This record gives sequence, structure tokens and C-alpha cells, in this order.
Amino acid sequence: MNENGTAERHDVVVVGAGAAGLSAALVLGRARRRVAVVDAGEPRNAPAAHMQGFLSRDGMPPAALLAVGREEVARYGVDLIDGRVEHIEPAGPAETGFTVHLAGGPVLHARRVVVATGLRDDLPELPGLAERWGEDVLHCPYCHGWEVRDRPLGVLGTGPGAVNQALLVRQWSADLVLFAHTLELTGADRERLAARGVRVVEGRIVRVVADGGRLRGIELASGEVVPREAVFVFPQPVPRDALLFGLDCARDDHGWVTTDRTGRTSVPGVWAVGNVADPRAQVVVAAGTGAAAAFDLNHDLVDEEIGRAVALSRASGVALPA
Repeated sequence: MNENGTAERHDVVVVGAGAAGLSAALVLGRARRRVAVVDAGEPRNAPAAHMQGFLSRDGMPPAALLAVGREEVARYGVDLIDGRVEHIEPAGPAETGFTVHLAGGPVLHARRVVVATGLRDDLPELPGLAERWGEDVLHCPYCHGWEVRDRPLGVLGTGPGAVNQALLVRQWSADLVLFAHTLELTGADRERLAARGVRVVEGRIVRVVADGGRLRGIELASGEVVPREAVFVFPQPVPRDALLFGLDCARDDHGWVTTDRTGRTSVPGVWAVGNVADPRAQVVVAAGTGAAAAFDLNHDLVDEEIGRAVALSRASGVALPA
């Protein structure tokens, strides 16, 4: 609240200061909008030492990218608020926009809202796996494959996507094992894996074995430890979308928020960008979705302002130019 007890007013409140949220704030700040970015400090890629595939920023630590981004948006007067948004609701009947409630903090009023809260990765419950996550237990070969190329690699068969993941990871190493674990491989699966040069190891996985701060291998129920230097696994992506569904934004058949190409949700005035709407979006893609949403959002605000100006002009009796 301001000193007079009213909600602080912004053109846009962006929830989340990852690549998507900061990119949206940068474009909007440069468009001379009053913007606030609220961030709870829980980036998805925090365990990773580096990020790859972002032109001009390849290999940069994720935290360094966000620090630079915060500095850039601050140049344009964007308010950066460290905190957690508890809920968002439509403003009262006397005004348009949204009221954004922060946990133990101020209440913000926003004409528009961008939700860029990302997702969390729920990992399979295998002993030793979470401790190596982001180091040598990996998810995306496009993000990490180059760094582990030509090394003994594995793919853990903890979900239905493991076969396709193994067929892809083979691009980076000829020494690749698919640990079948609980998968029921079809004949077609085995044929494709064999043709691609992927070895299948049967048996249930007991734990991920590490020593000296490095992955050593995968232990099976038989007691055998298959040496590997890095393994890939599919986590379950869980969007941090409570704010969106508190606003009754529509979902698709898989439970994810539905948006158009600019990030517009089914609720007028609300955009969703980055991993909260697309689990496959890498950092560079997430940044692009934030920028695209900002362009569309600013045009939406301009249209509203033009409509208001025309209405005021007509009400005042001032003739519009012919």
C-alpha cells in the first residue's frame, strides 16, 4: 500500500523474474509503462552451473543472466520486488484491472498481468538421484549433451518417454545404455534401439551411485553397478500455475494453461509466458515469449487508451478532426 493506504498502481505487474518475466518487463519498461516485477527467487534452472543454446550467452551461469537482466530492466524504471504473490483477483466494480496481493507485503493494482512463474521438476524417487540433479543427472540433451559428449552415458527408464530420449541422446555418445527399469519395451522399441546402437540393460534400478562429488554408475537390484559418467532422466514438469487458475484461466486436456501465440490466456488482461505455459521452452525461447507478450500487451493498452480518449472527447463536446 502507499502511505495513503491505497494500492500501488502499475500498468503491468509481472510475476516471476526469470528470462520470460524479465524480457517482458524490459520491453514494457522501454515502452514507458510503469511496471513492477515480483519474484520469489525460485528459478527452475538454479541447480545448473551453466546454460547453453542462448546466442551470445552460451555457457553463462543462469544466475548471472538474471542478475544482468534485473540491472537492465531497472534502467527503465521497472520496480523489482522480492516477494511472493499469494493471489490475484479482478479489481472492484469501480475500476478495471487486477489487484495483486503479496505475502506480508504491499497490494499492487495492475491494468494488466503477466504470469511467468515457471515450473518445478518432480524427479523420480530413486536414492542418490536428486543429489546429482543438474550436475551429472540431466534432462535436456540440447542443454547438456555437448558437455558430456563421447562419455559413457545412460538414460533411466522411469517413464514412457525414456525410449525416445535414449534415441535422441545417442546423438551425443556412442556409449549409451538405456536402463529398462520398469519399462515394458515392445519389439518395435528394441528394434529401434538396436538399430541406433543403444544397449539395453534389464533390471530394476536401486540407486544412483556417486563418490567424490561425481556420478559413478547405476546400481541394479542384482547388485551390479553399471559404470556411467552421466545419465539422463525425464522429470515430471509441474507448472507453478495456482495464480492462473485462481483467475479461472482455461486449461487444455493435459491441465496446462491455454494461450494464444502471444501468451494471452482466456481471461482478458492476463498473459502467461515461459515454462508456466510451455514445459519445453528453453531459456532463449522463454525470453522470446516474454517479449512477444509485452508487444501484444502494450498494443492492448494503447487501444484501451485511445478508446478512453475518444470517449472523453465526445463527452466534452470537443469535435474530433475530420
